[in-house]
Amino acid sequence: MPLYDYLCPTNNQQLEVSHSMNLEVSTWGQLCELAKCEPGDTPADTPVRRMLSAPRLMKPTSDTDYKNQGFSKYVKRDEGVYENVTAKDGESRIVNREGKPI
Repeated sequence: MPLYDYLCPTNNQQLEVSHSMNLEVSTWGQLCELAKCEPGDTPADTPVRRMLSAPRLMKPTSDTDYKNQGFSKYVKRDEGVYENVTAKDGESRIVNREGKPI
């Protein structure tokens, strides 16, 4: 399920919750119930608004991550010569532009 950020202008608190795309969250009480937290002194019928936030993307950070996900990463070593830094056992690490072993 996607994560959403909500802001309550009354108490200036921001909460992150996970819920289905079809669910409309419009009050502090609904938001606290989803977040499993106490509403505190803020009335449950206080309106909240959903905030825009950057998407959370997972990207590989190492050559091993690329290799484990089935990708190949080539690093240029010379003119027309590349090294497959994610080569598996038995695969050639040094290849030409067409990907053929040298």
